Amino acid sequence: MGFLSFGRLLISEFAAMLRKVKRVHMSQQYNLVVIGTGPAGSTVAKQCRAAGWQVAIVDSQPFGGTCALRGCTPKKVLTHAAELYDWLQRMQGLGLSAEAVQIDWQALMRFKASLIDPIPDKRMQEYAEAGIDAFQGEARFVDATTVAVGEVRLTGRHLLVATGSRPATLGIPGEAYLSTSDDFLVLERLPKRIVFVGGGYISFEFAHIARRAGAEVCILHNEEQPLTQFDAGLVDGLVKASCELGIDLIVKAQVKEIEKHKGDLKAYAEVDGKTRSFAADLIVHGASRVANIDKLDLERAGIAHGKGGIAVNEYLQSPSNPAVYAAGDVADTPGAQLTTVANLHAAAVTANLLSGRCKTVDYTEIPSIVFTTPPLASVGLLEAGAKDQGLEFQVKSGSGEDWNSVKSLAACYSAYKLLIEQGSGRILGAHLLGPHAQEIINVFAVAIRHGLTVSDLQETTFGYPTGASNISEMLRL
Repeated sequence: MGFLSFGRLLISEFAAMLRKVKRVHMSQQYNLVVIGTGPAGSTVAKQCRAAGWQVAIVDSQPFGGTCALRGCTPKKVLTHAAELYDWLQRMQGLGLSAEAVQIDWQALMRFKASLIDPIPDKRMQEYAEAGIDAFQGEARFVDATTVAVGEVRLTGRHLLVATGSRPATLGIPGEAYLSTSDDFLVLERLPKRIVFVGGGYISFEFAHIARRAGAEVCILHNEEQPLTQFDAGLVDGLVKASCELGIDLIVKAQVKEIEKHKGDLKAYAEVDGKTRSFAADLIVHGASRVANIDKLDLERAGIAHGKGGIAVNEYLQSPSNPAVYAAGDVADTPGAQLTTVANLHAAAVTANLLSGRCKTVDYTEIPSIVFTTPPLASVGLLEAGAKDQGLEFQVKSGSGEDWNSVKSLAACYSAYKLLIEQGSGRILGAHLLGPHAQEIINVFAVAIRHGLTVSDLQETTFGYPTGASNISEMLRL
């Protein structure tokens, strides 16, 4: 064998050895592999690692999840500015003079970015300090217990899918021209005309922000009643407040097509049997969200799933693949798509992984809040739900517009509805609209969780004058 041929042989054998080493290096074993770095995924990963488990975590997007980066936290920065703007407008001539006040969108977005942008690096540092192996990339199942992230193979004794949700596919022509809530939250400049498709949380909250920042806003909702998971009477109050703000709400509007021509956008919707067009500079998808599972190749792992997400049992475990758990928006459970639900899921999954199947989730006392101005809040049962359960109850409802805590804010909208069980006096449901609703609702959540009665709350002394002190007014016989 000549020197050149011998050299080629050595190189070939060396390359084969490198490929073998690379294959070994790129296949890694763990006690737990977590897909998703939101509140559910991060919490379970950290707690299992603290218990001595070998843990890997994967995300295709910047580490932190929807709530921290693209949802609750950045949204609240904008909401606070809109609330302050509204308060100043209400108080004009009542002791404050701020006629030139306006929302500086670019400055507000810079402030928001200063709070949000550092989160992925902080999360990465937390994983490193905890000894969690973190991988950036799209994860997909290759078998029942292994996921691929690029060329890396991560095999887990247990796996947790916590990939959250995404905007639902509407299946209409021109859908690609729709912007998402993620896009709205990073707008460098606020467009003059904005159309929101769908009348849910996202549309109402962003519409209130955009309108107070000076945009012309329209919401197209395909049903007669928006926000159907809330009390209809209180939703009517929020709709009235929204319309007075200048938001154009069109109900029973079925969006059929989005069109773009030379930079201009149009949404075509069927309203009362006729096609209407709505011109805009930005059209935002605020309709509904679905489990973010499309790219996971769940079938390869034998993971059953449907329209609601990954099928799970009461322990948040996949019945078709017991090695896999699901938590947060991606799990098909009765809980709404809320961070609080993801946190409950995280606690349950952690307990079930570390101690065996021992913990389930109670969804009965989880508050839901629409952070508009005025805010809308709900916890417990609606009237229809209480009737479906065969409960006997009385309804206490009324206006809070004469309460001092409301009048001192020059606020126009305040109302409540409480469901109280006959005989026991237990609080079954609480529904609030107006100032302080987003905080007062937490008191009712405690009451429902612990079976407190009207008497229990009436005997409680709340600080005065505060929003919570109005609870005694709501319960007054």
